[in-house]
Amino acid sequence: MKASNNTKPGKEKLYELVPHAISAIKKNIITPLFSDNLFQKYANEKQPLRSGLFTLQQLEHHARSLAARHMLTESRPSEKMLKRLSENEDILMDVHNLLTETVKQNNRINPAGEWLLDNFYLIEEQIYTGKKHLPKGYSKGLPQLANGASEGLPRVYDIAVELISHSDGRVDTESLSAFIRAYQSVTTLQIGELWAIPIMLRLALIENLRRLSTQIALDILHKNLADYWVDQMVGTAEKDPKNLVVIIADMARSKPPVQGSFIAELTRRLQGRGSTYALPLSWIEQFLSDTGVTITEVVQLENQ
Repeated sequence: MKASNNTKPGKEKLYELVPHAISAIKKNIITPLFSDNLFQKYANEKQPLRSGLFTLQQLEHHARSLAARHMLTESRPSEKMLKRLSENEDILMDVHNLLTETVKQNNRINPAGEWLLDNFYLIEEQIYTGKKHLPKGYSKGLPQLANGASEGLPRVYDIAVELISHSDGRVDTESLSAFIRAYQSVTTLQIGELWAIPIMLRLALIENLRRLSTQIALDILHKNLADYWVDQMVGTAEKDPKNLVVIIADMARSKPPVQGSFIAELTRRLQGRGSTYALPLSWIEQFLSDTGVTITEVVQLENQ
């Protein structure tokens, strides 16, 4: 009797844990790999810091033009840098977890995703250094901008952003010195801004990594979405072929991202399976015809 009494509470406890286990699986595995919330979250991210690649002479000209455009705010300075750094850390960690789970499930990731996984420990070190050298209130003591994309942020941060944008993130001593020298030929920076250049470059690079990482995440989510629809098609074609057109119609009504990794993965999974799947491939071609590109061109661009 005692053994029976002891077992019953144990079973009840086990039953109580089942919903929690299911919830954990959904949160940590299913949701990261296939989630409308994540689509919305990453789709609203800004594009990476990538503008026209400038020569040294062009960088100097751009620095002088930038100095002429910059206007300092007379409002009370704000503290946005620490919050943004924390947000960047959270996003980067989320994408790292998504990549880790994707690899665990033996799914392919692109070269950029592989690089992020292999070098994430270096990114963590840069974030730690950023926090260490950006104490609370530090950026409030720097002149802040009243205009432009970096409005409300330190002027020297925007200088770092512009330099990174036009050098593809490859900043060396020569280009940095030339850029700052050219800027100061128009507007003199404060001594505190000059001291802040290294940390602002670090923060701008972390910002750029955050933006790049969200593109990696979207690539994974688009592939997962393509896999979902292909699985639906294949399952229907095997069990009830006449309803395949219904699945294709459902996919079309869902307005999937008919671009990049979604197209590439859908094409990779469907091509070579026979005439049964000619209709979804034809639908993609027809959809892409409005944009002036073909399936082959999209796949080639995605594989670069």
